[in-house]
Amino acid sequence: MKISIITAVFNGENYLADCISSVSSQTHQNIEYIVVDGNSTDRTPNIIANHQSTIAKVISEADLGLYDAINKGLEVATGDVIGLLNSDDMFADGSVVAKIAEAFEQNLKIDCIYGDLDYIHPQSRKILRRWRSKQVGFRALAQGWMPAHPTLYLRKSVITKHGNYSLNYGTAADYDFILRYFYTHKVACKYLPFLMIKMRQGGVSNQSMASRISALLNDYKALVANKLPFPIYVLLLKKITKFSQYFR
Repeated sequence: MKISIITAVFNGENYLADCISSVSSQTHQNIEYIVVDGNSTDRTPNIIANHQSTIAKVISEADLGLYDAINKGLEVATGDVIGLLNSDDMFADGSVVAKIAEAFEQNLKIDCIYGDLDYIHPQSRKILRRWRSKQVGFRALAQGWMPAHPTLYLRKSVITKHGNYSLNYGTAADYDFILRYFYTHKVACKYLPFLMIKMRQGGVSNQSMASRISALLNDYKALVANKLPFPIYVLLLKKITKFSQYFR
């Protein structure tokens, strides 16, 4: 089974090499690794050039932001299954992609797989939060639950059917994507209970109070667009359910 992995990056010289190395260390042999660079002005192009043996396709051009870059990767991906790896994230170990491929191969009725994630300190890699998911039905989305987006892998045929990331929700495009696939279209998903991704703490949506408010408003827009009942209540539950991640 061919697995396509997409990394979108812009001026990611600090951690991109770690990200690429975690892909090259995977035991699964049939990986199509796609890097989409938004015309970086730091050492990112050099790092990409130094890892050409790992990267199958490189797109280097200006874009409209993270999710526009990801969509470009989705358009050229040829794998049976597609997932994302943020440029400052890493696979937890070398067996992650092999376990994902095996799960899809063993159950042809599964359209989507997700797993667990650790937030780590950017430099020390100390674990700051542990995001542990669970097997749920679509109604859990109306109770504030969501899977860890960086652990999400979907069959290409399903993405072709239900569409790419919308650019109408800012940094909440991933939340809209999850709501659309899990709640609106009710794709068949399976939870794999193991650590998939180590994600460095931080992000555009948490950089300032203004960005946090903007992210919250876009979350609300995504909930309304996907017709979830009582969207303000869902937003509140979404925040509350994350508290336990700090105490695991």
